[in-house]
Amino acid sequence: MDVRSAVAAGQPGLGVESVVLVGEGVDHFAYEINNDLIVRMSKAPDPEQTDREARLLTLVAEVSPVPVPTPVFVLAEQGCLAYRKLAGTPLLDLAVPVHPAALTGLLAALHAVPAARVEGLVEVDDLPLAEWLREAVATYPAVAGDLPAPFRGRVEAFLDTAPPPDGDTLVFSHNDLGIEHVLVDAAGEVTGVIDWSDAALVDPACDLGRLFRDLGPAALPGDPSLRDRAVFYARCGVLEDLAYGLEAGRIKYVEKSLRALGWLFPL
Repeated sequence: MDVRSAVAAGQPGLGVESVVLVGEGVDHFAYEINNDLIVRMSKAPDPEQTDREARLLTLVAEVSPVPVPTPVFVLAEQGCLAYRKLAGTPLLDLAVPVHPAALTGLLAALHAVPAARVEGLVEVDDLPLAEWLREAVATYPAVAGDLPAPFRGRVEAFLDTAPPPDGDTLVFSHNDLGIEHVLVDAAGEVTGVIDWSDAALVDPACDLGRLFRDLGPAALPGDPSLRDRAVFYARCGVLEDLAYGLEAGRIKYVEKSLRALGWLFPL
């Protein structure tokens, strides 16, 4: 099924005035219809997976205090999922100050969702912190030469230190809440959060760490039971993002990672 046929089946009567390919991944094409509707088409349709993603997005929309992609129509057998285009620009691409309150509020709402409500919709992601550290140690040689000299000793000291104890509670979370997935307007107001493909039952400190990594100390949780792990995740995550940016030639990832060193590894 092509995208025009999918729109005709899912939104009968909608006049298709424009179709623009806005993205292609390993598994999907994404099209923008009439500058309003995003239609994602699977390359190898998996009806159960498409149905599961649609139900997950519907649940998220019910609890989220910020806009999220909400299914308009689903053609599970064809691997098609459509939702309204959200306003805004990814914060990664728009250098405006953003207060983390809207995003920490989103996490609070997600973390309050009972695990039973997402049973069968998401997986468990409980990688031990020791494994996070091992991966960060393995990543370091690829980024060491690009770290400003004053930070290298502090990063190496972190990599040589045992991680904090693992958390004992898992919660529902976005599980990849970096600024590339946060949409904002020109004034820095959050207009949406996208890409829920990694959502999982996970340590509540994990996404809080990503916010601290990308937004700075204002996003650091005050709860001492979360704070140390959030700092740990942020420090591991900045090395991962820097390595990705360097390898893929994504200068915005490199810039945001180098900028974050100042609060992640203060001199």
